[in-house]
Amino acid sequence: MLRNAVIGVDIGTSSSKGVLVGLDGTLLRSAVREHTPARPGPGRFEMDAAVWWREFTELTRELTAPADAAVIAVGVSGMGPCVLLTDEHDEPLRPAVLYGVDTRAVRQIERLDEQLGPDEILARCGSALTTQAAGPKIAWIAEEEPELYARARRLYMPSSWLVRKLTGAYVLDHHSASQCTPLYDTTAQEWYTPWAQAVAPGIELPALAWSGESAGVLTAEAARAANLPAGIPVTTGTIDAWAEALSVGAQRTGDLMLMYGTTMFLIHTVPKPLTSPSLWGTVGALPGTRNLAGGMATSGAVTNWLRDLVGAADHPELLSLAEAAGPGANGLLMLPYFSGERTPVMDPEARGVIAGLTLSHTRGDLYRAALEATGFGVRHNIEVLEAAGGDIRRVVAVGGGTQGALWTQIVSDITGRPQELRSTSIGASYGGALLAAQLVTDASVDEWNPVRRTVTPRAENTARYDELYALYRRLYPDTAAVVHSLAALQDR
Repeated sequence: MLRNAVIGVDIGTSSSKGVLVGLDGTLLRSAVREHTPARPGPGRFEMDAAVWWREFTELTRELTAPADAAVIAVGVSGMGPCVLLTDEHDEPLRPAVLYGVDTRAVRQIERLDEQLGPDEILARCGSALTTQAAGPKIAWIAEEEPELYARARRLYMPSSWLVRKLTGAYVLDHHSASQCTPLYDTTAQEWYTPWAQAVAPGIELPALAWSGESAGVLTAEAARAANLPAGIPVTTGTIDAWAEALSVGAQRTGDLMLMYGTTMFLIHTVPKPLTSPSLWGTVGALPGTRNLAGGMATSGAVTNWLRDLVGAADHPELLSLAEAAGPGANGLLMLPYFSGERTPVMDPEARGVIAGLTLSHTRGDLYRAALEATGFGVRHNIEVLEAAGGDIRRVVAVGGGTQGALWTQIVSDITGRPQELRSTSIGASYGGALLAAQLVTDASVDEWNPVRRTVTPRAENTARYDELYALYRRLYPDTAAVVHSLAALQDR
């Protein structure tokens, strides 16, 4: 007898991941397809939408190859906010421009701020215009590629593109829309037509729905391509970090989710709308929820860079060396701004800095400094969150970086915050599967994914990390002029 199950697929920055999950939350199978975004110029990150659909179908075919489960619903998520523009026939016009790691639209941000007013944008949209926002990226395409833009009719992100391919529906979730600043009004929770027409003229914006709502059912054509049953429901989906938060139950008021991945993401659930020019105020993935969020441009990306740079076989080898290095990395301090920085610095021209290097330092010291840099960045974001009115009562960690004990321990030691770890930390694809299950059952995240352990801060490291954090906060302003000049040289 076949076991009923659901599938969740997430399109991430460095890979697409899929999971087959039983209706009780048991992870039956998982699959991954790695990819690398194109970098056509300094500060530019793009990806071909054909990759998203191809990898989705490859993942679902792999997950369903053993014919031992009956898939009854599908959930999707993806990196974002991204900008994929299509023509009147829904053919992509160019590769998608990715989220805040793509910093090309600085001039458009400045122009839109002057045109619309930064205070008005923050009040209506919940977030200031930054490289994270989708609106300026649309404006960049309109200004820099006008002939192409003249044929643009629709706007997609990875999750909504999958929904379109699977169901034929043109729909975007409210949370993703709230990161399309300045196109969406977070108070009215609808597209704001005057600014949408000014920033994205000629674009038919998608219908809006909540992440867990059904966008439609699988068409016969999509079912054949994905080896799935026709007629099963598909969630509207959302941006990956918000699906990660759902996967570990971090959507209650006072919760803070830390997502350990290629980038570090922070999502704080608040009882009422809060704004800060250094953070992102958004609507949540679920109806009635509000978030104040932050994101570092790199975290795991720096550790991957170091692994490749030093020729290490794998991360466990470097984690062991980093643990032996001890707190403070033997006097090394790193700014992890290797792709500029998002919150709370909001500086696309920031660059990575490694201070204190000597001939005695080792691979382990460098790797430890990278892990600690993430911890210092998280602490900086937390301080800004609380200064904006946030009230953090519980921290829940998720993502691939939680697999080893060292990274989460370092972050708890630096921030002084315990972190709750759930049994399954696979992340967004599992969150998508949960939303899919909730379309057809009364699945509960606490039953699906109970708490496994809690990481507690170690008091013996507090003084050392407080001292280093003070230096970390000084390092950016003390080096900003130099790295900005270097960034300008890199752009030539």
